[in-house]
Amino acid sequence: MAVTYTIQGRLDGLNAYVNACRTNPYKGAKCKRSNQKICRCSIPYELREKDREIIFPVRVEITWYEKDRRRDPDNIASAKKYILDSLVEAGVFPDDGWKYIKGFTDNFEIDKKRPRIEVTIHETKYP
Repeated sequence: MAVTYTIQGRLDGLNAYVNACRTNPYKGAKCKRSNQKICRCSIPYELREKDREIIFPVRVEITWYEKDRRRDPDNIASAKKYILDSLVEAGVFPDDGWKYIKGFTDNFEIDKKRPRIEVTIHETKYP
């Protein structure tokens, strides 16, 4: 079973986060917090329901739709930290450690008109 949801727009990459942390530790924390809020607000209600049973461990597939090729894929993909932390914060995942996450797949595409992030959670075991 798989569940897919979309985060509209782009998240800050690793370079932006590192620069914020170098400027001021509070600015770095604010950067992480604001990106997590964007991710958390995009999580659909169906995933947040308490009776929704996700069978762990899961594989997380993320397709990053960028408006152009200016940012490097590794810089873009670092934002998965915000996505996973928001899933834990929203109560969808109990934790984002080895016991719950089996692996990741990152795909990179260009969409000039509608940059977004599509997150698919694949259950690796079935009841």
